[in-house]
Amino acid sequence: ELDEIIAELRNYSKETQHEKIIRGIAMCLALVNFGQEENADATIEEMKGDRDPIIRYGAMYGLALAYCGTGSNKAIRILLHTAVSDVNDDVRMAAVIGLALVLHKTPERVPELVRLLLESFNPHVRYASCMAVGIAMAGSGDAESVALLEPMLTDMTDYVRQGALLGTAMIYMQQSDTCNHRKVKSFREKLASIIGDKHQSTLTKMGAILSTGLIDVGGRNCALSLGSRNGFTKMSSAAGLVLWLQHWHWYPFMHMLSLAVTPTCTIGLNKDFKYPKKFEIQCNSKPSTFAYPKKLEEKKEEKKKRVETVTLSATAKNKARLARKRAKDEAEGGAMDVDKKEGEGDATEESKEGEKDVSKAEGMEVDGEAGKDAETEAEKPKKKREPEPTSFRVSNPCRITKAQAEVCTFDLNQRYRPVRPEEKPYGVIMLTDSTPGEEEDLGAVRSPAAEDEADPPAPFEWAPPDHPENAVASGGDTAGEGEEKASD
Repeated sequence: ELDEIIAELRNYSKETQHEKIIRGIAMCLALVNFGQEENADATIEEMKGDRDPIIRYGAMYGLALAYCGTGSNKAIRILLHTAVSDVNDDVRMAAVIGLALVLHKTPERVPELVRLLLESFNPHVRYASCMAVGIAMAGSGDAESVALLEPMLTDMTDYVRQGALLGTAMIYMQQSDTCNHRKVKSFREKLASIIGDKHQSTLTKMGAILSTGLIDVGGRNCALSLGSRNGFTKMSSAAGLVLWLQHWHWYPFMHMLSLAVTPTCTIGLNKDFKYPKKFEIQCNSKPSTFAYPKKLEEKKEEKKKRVETVTLSATAKNKARLARKRAKDEAEGGAMDVDKKEGEGDATEESKEGEKDVSKAEGMEVDGEAGKDAETEAEKPKKKREPEPTSFRVSNPCRITKAQAEVCTFDLNQRYRPVRPEEKPYGVIMLTDSTPGEEEDLGAVRSPAAEDEADPPAPFEWAPPDHPENAVASGGDTAGEGEEKASD
């Protein structure tokens, strides 16, 4: 029955002239072949030899999905050969991205494979190489992969820069500010600067905006993952990722990313599927290693306060002395003119000397104040930076990333213990109660249906911009405006 549907779709793709219908059929055939491996070889071989590049494009995604997570050498060889030999750019791009799907269980092999492709003359291949590295190493914070993509951030082609931004954002998913020698913070700042830069091209800006969402996807509680905790390939994640990658041709496919991301929550449940609040997990690492990045803070402009000039005591005394001297000279009004002139000369000399004394006194007092400030600073006890603890405990429920799970252990001396203590503390953990008679402090998980939802919007009528009703309504508005102007 499935073979009949596939044959009918293939025939219809040859008859129709609509590009979007052909693309839809190509992606449909690719998704149908998920996990089929050798059973899909005949269909893929037929699609691979088609004249239409859109069907060949679908064949590359079909091959990647058929052998998703298998690491098949045959599939890798076909994809690499197509990536360097096909005449169509889109087909080559799909072939390179397909490598990340086939090798998602051994992701460290992808950067090695695409290292040379990142230096390709073809910008579509460079873009796909960036995306392949990002998909394979998502959430790992791998420094070598980031170094591979770094030169692509300044590429001549705008959509290659977009791919480099998206790929780097995927690698930095759920990474703290201390990751990769604190380069995460500088990358976030780069994204913000690109978004605010008027001179950046639309595609690069779009990449920066998408990357800002990708790096913090799911409130930093989700990660891009094609496999389950037990190592099985998840069909929904693989299909969601492939559909998300079609945003290159149709932007609404961006929403499909939600299918590809997986929550990295850890929750311990008892026999009644309620979580004990006193259950804890030991993490043998510094808290900063897996901490949430700090939230952005709005910069507050500080208003400059005008500093009032301080009048020194020596200056006030000198002014008072000069005023008394001037009053005394005025009182001796009956003296001779010569005596007056001589007196004035003496007064000016005395005032000059007084000014010198004042300046010296000012200098001395300023030096004294500076000395006092230095003394007070020296007296202030310096705050000692407390050493960061080498381990900490996380409560139930909590976020534990894949990398963090490697350094987490169960404390078997507490009341609640896992049914399978040898497993890593990741995902849903079933617990046993060692003292069932004691009172419990439990929390219940609310189902999505029980949560409060927003009220639906009020009924309204909508018509497309070119609809005749809009033209009539706009005509009526302009007529009304004309009448108002006339009345004015």
